[in-house]
Amino acid sequence: MENSNSKGTGLKIALGILVVLFLGTGFYTSKLYNEKKENEASLTREKEQVMADLSTMAKQYDVAIADNEVSNERLEEARGRIQGLMDSLKISQNSVSSLWRYKKKFMALQEEMTVLMTENDNLKVENSFLASSLDSTNVQLAERTVFTDSLLVQNSQLAEVVENAAVLQTTDLKGFGVIERSSGKLIPTERAGRSDKIRVCYTVAKNRLVGAGDKELYVQVLDPKNNVLGSNEQIQFDDTVLNYSLISKFNYENRNLNICEFVAPNDDFEKGRYIVNVFNNKELISSSEFTLR
Repeated sequence: MENSNSKGTGLKIALGILVVLFLGTGFYTSKLYNEKKENEASLTREKEQVMADLSTMAKQYDVAIADNEVSNERLEEARGRIQGLMDSLKISQNSVSSLWRYKKKFMALQEEMTVLMTENDNLKVENSFLASSLDSTNVQLAERTVFTDSLLVQNSQLAEVVENAAVLQTTDLKGFGVIERSSGKLIPTERAGRSDKIRVCYTVAKNRLVGAGDKELYVQVLDPKNNVLGSNEQIQFDDTVLNYSLISKFNYENRNLNICEFVAPNDDFEKGRYIVNVFNNKELISSSEFTLR
């Protein structure tokens, strides 16, 4: 009788321990799940905030560009870089490292915008002063002279920045549809249904700090549905994965180099906006867009 009571007591204790372990495991699992959901929600909110901040910057550039009677290339190029970053952010993965990279690029764009907007405001003040002191004919001439001098200064400063950077940079990035004749002749077209390929052209800027030799850049073409056209292969850079359309290989000889590549469709071309990005390893160095009707 005493032995039976002892067994019953031991069984109750064992069951009690199992219940406590079960409840503890459930509590810990629930806590981990809730923390995961909170982290995901936090990353989503931060990504949306970065996207909203970029959108605000883009609108400020739109206003500044509209206020200029003559096109300001630096403002338009900066506006294009913001759009490229926004498009890339839309398809990026929600991770701490990915979001941090976009935040760093956003902060760099903020600093650039401060400089450009200050220069733009200074030009407005100078033009206003000239307008108050000269007659209408002289004012128009002076405004063009001031603006031309400003462009020369800006181009000179940009050239110095490029020469002082020991990395390849690209300019004049363009993408457009082409019809390919049997003779090999290429005819540009804006019609999606008639395009046989997409032609991507850009200029590798002269940089004396970059050694001559064989180089390569990654070209990424996104269709209106954000699909990567071409080979759509992947390459890993540390914790970054880049999907690219093709690898543009060339021999760099320390001078400006014009390059054109072709991207074949995965299927019929869609109508809409296409985005062209050029990467130097994992860094986005140039972005542009075009439309097929």
